[in-house]
Amino acid sequence: MPGPEFDFSRSRILVTNDDGIHAPGIEVLERVARALCPDVWTVAPDVEQSGTSHSLTLRRPLRVRKVAERRYSVDGTPTDCALLAINHILKDRRPDLVLSGINGGANLGEDVTYSGTIAAAMESTLLGVPSIALSQVNRSMGEPPFAIAEKHGPEVIRKLVSVSWPLGVLMNVNFPDTPVTGVRVGRQGRRISTIDLIEGRDPKNRPYVWIGDFTNDETAEPDTDLDAVMHGAIAVTPLHLDLTHEPSLALLRSLFP
Repeated sequence: MPGPEFDFSRSRILVTNDDGIHAPGIEVLERVARALCPDVWTVAPDVEQSGTSHSLTLRRPLRVRKVAERRYSVDGTPTDCALLAINHILKDRRPDLVLSGINGGANLGEDVTYSGTIAAAMESTLLGVPSIALSQVNRSMGEPPFAIAEKHGPEVIRKLVSVSWPLGVLMNVNFPDTPVTGVRVGRQGRRISTIDLIEGRDPKNRPYVWIGDFTNDETAEPDTDLDAVMHGAIAVTPLHLDLTHEPSLALLRSLFP
């Protein structure tokens, strides 16, 4: 578990993602992981699985393919990858830390509920392995500026694992796409925009609706992940897998005594 005694030199790191085994972000994360630890394994989807959230493949068998030494692909979701990596591929010695990403885009605010990057970290946390999700914000139409995450990632990870985390908690880290002004810890935010729905017609003139992205990342809430990134900071948010809304418990118990 994380804490002052965590020793990277004697640890095993699992790298996964939702953008797929051949995504440039996972290659960056592998370099980050190897800068910290000599024992790094990668298990990731064979194709992009963005937006799959915390879904499992239950209606067909999964196929695992060895891509290279300590690198495997799975024809399933990020959740499948975390599950198979920890309980199958690495069952003889489970990882001490899971790093999920580096996602080629933000996982801020509402993204957390959709993200396969977050889901892989969630599954690993449920299986008892401390997990960090890492994403590179990219508000342009070009390639994500992964150099920012690669430069600052190792130190952020070192600091996060230097303290003990409560059970059921994972860390969500977002790197800004502007010069870094520092690191800010904040809660999950909420955008003031909505998701684009793009209407069009296919080559046979049949109508379709294509789900796009959030129209912007603006927020009216201070001390949030969105607010941190808007000010050029690396955003760090602890996410808790217990979704219970504690303030509502007393009200509901009064209704159902």
